[in-house]
Amino acid sequence: MMGFPGNVSSPDIFVENFSAAVDFLGLQRLVDREKIGVIGICGSGGFALSAAQCDTRIRAVAVMSMYDLNVAVRGNMNREELQAAKERLSRQRWVDAENGYPEYLPGFPEQPIDKVPEDIPEPGAEWFRFYALKRGHHPNARGGFTTASELAIMNFRPLDFIDEISPRPILFVAGDRVHSRFFSDIAYERDLEPKEMLVVEDAEHIDLYDRRDRIPFDRLAEFFTVNVQ
Repeated sequence: MMGFPGNVSSPDIFVENFSAAVDFLGLQRLVDREKIGVIGICGSGGFALSAAQCDTRIRAVAVMSMYDLNVAVRGNMNREELQAAKERLSRQRWVDAENGYPEYLPGFPEQPIDKVPEDIPEPGAEWFRFYALKRGHHPNARGGFTTASELAIMNFRPLDFIDEISPRPILFVAGDRVHSRFFSDIAYERDLEPKEMLVVEDAEHIDLYDRRDRIPFDRLAEFFTVNVQ
């Protein structure tokens, strides 16, 4: 139904959203088109970098608790396991087509809960600490995407050309207790200068979503002030 979230993952559209935002900003009289930077959080960190690979109007990028969803979905599956996953997801598209709507299995409860169940292991418990509690719960944000969306994510590698962002700078921000740190480490290694890794003390992945005492606002402001000129 129109007007309601479809929970479909379209990585190319996620990337386009950043360039579309640049379009909009650049049409505003008070905005200097040569001074536009972007911030991407979690999966949008990967998509922000993907947009910057080709859209040179993005003069600097800061990513917080970055995720590469392609790597997250493919994981460590070998060729046979990957083929089996593709077969399963492809068959699901037939089911979705026959039903007239895609399968969506939410990961979080419809109503916020008071405490994370003790039987949920990390990092699942970490997601619950935000999305399932009052802290970050919303009925339209119940986690994940439609089942068959994994095919689109598998087929979209967002950071293949990250080295082409240089000489525009990238600031990677990650918590010292973050389960997703390796995504930033890999991207940082593949990127060319100028680049910087900022590790926030006593912070897990989701702390950089909303904890004002952990988000390095001053450092972000400094980064864009210096580099977006």
